Formats: sequence, C-alpha cells, structure tokens
Amino acid sequence: MKEQLRLSLNDWLLTLLTILLILIVFVLAPLQAGGLFVLHAGAITILLAVMAGMAMISKSKTAILMMTLSLLVNIGVFLERYYYSWPYNLHLLAAAWLVIAATLGVVVTRAVFGPGYVTYHRIVGAVLVYLLIAVGFACIFTFLGLSIDGAFKGIEFEDDRSLASKVFYLSFATLTTTGYGDIVPVHPWARSLCNAEAVIGQLYPATLLARLVTLELGEQKRHVDG
Repeated sequence: MKEQLRLSLNDWLLTLLTILLILIVFVLAPLQAGGLFVLHAGAITILLAVMAGMAMISKSKTAILMMTLSLLVNIGVFLERYYYSWPYNLHLLAAAWLVIAATLGVVVTRAVFGPGYVTYHRIVGAVLVYLLIAVGFACIFTFLGLSIDGAFKGIEFEDDRSLASKVFYLSFATLTTTGYGDIVPVHPWARSLCNAEAVIGQLYPATLLARLVTLELGEQKRHVDG
C-alpha cells in the first residue's frame, strides 16, 4: 500500500513538473523579454519547486547536488546583474540550465518508462522529457552562439532580457521542424546541431508511443498471469 501511494505521488509530480517548466518557457521567458527583469526571480522560485519535486521522485544524491548547484548559479547571476555585468553570465546560465535539463530529463525518463501501468501523468511526463530536449538544445545553441560569431542569423547572443525567449523559440521551431526562417543556422556546427534536434524531434514521438504500448501490454500480462 505504501509503495502504491509513493508511485501515485510520483505520477502526480510528473504533471506538476511539466506545468512548472511550461510556466518558465512559455510564460516567464516572454514576459522577461518584454522588460520585466524581476521575473528572473520568479523563474528561480519555480526552479526551487522543480528541484523539490525532483527530489521527491528521485533519491539520487548526485541528481539533487547537480540541481542545487544549478539553482545557486541562477541565484548568483541574478544578484550579480544588479551590481556588475560579468561577460560570462550567459555562459553560466546556459551551463546551469543544460545541467537542469539533463538531470531532470534522466530522472523523469526513469519515472515515465519504469515498471507500472501507463497513466495519464506518465504520458504528461513523457511530454516533459520532450520539452526538456528543447531546453537542452537551447542551451547548446547559446554556447555555440557565444563561441562563434554569426553562427545563427537573426539572433544576437547578448546578455539581454529577450535572449532566453529567442533561443527557446529557435529550439522549439527546430525540434518540431516548423522552421519559420526568421532565425536560421549559418555555421556548419549550427546546422549540424539543428539537424540532430530535428531528427530527435521526429523520432521521439514514435519511440515514445512504442515504449508506452510495450509497458502497458507487459503490465496487463503480469496482471492476468498474477
């Protein structure tokens, strides 16, 4: 009974984490691009909630440590921006969010594709993994744009409030193969990364569907045999 309650709580947390990430990417980032810099603090608050939820799903000390360090980097950059514009702020933020996307992605993937019935919350968790892929590539695009001038046409990698919204837009347009064309990869490495993300964006839904069906059939078989 205790184990069932734990699994049920984990399932609900998958939905909660998805909602929190959606708020950061699709609400707070555009609002910050509109000039509300204080919303960086809001993103940090939500990130704290994300870390708490992840800690309840996974007891991995390594995962909790990585998320804690990333949270501290976000807080440090937020406070530092009030006093001094350090030229490596974007590098730190990109690194921190890449760690967040990778760590949370591993934890959620294990919860989604672990043993048990395929519930609504697990499907939502699979969507969360899809969103985290886009966040991870957005961070990689930021590193590339900071390292190579003109790697992408239509976006300037400067430490301003709108950059997060722009790189999220670029990443999701690539992942979903929408390709509006207002921001395009120019450098060979940029094109290669975009190709990789586009391929993942196409393969992930098909792989996800097959895996979830396999899990559901396997659980039904165990239930019948039992």
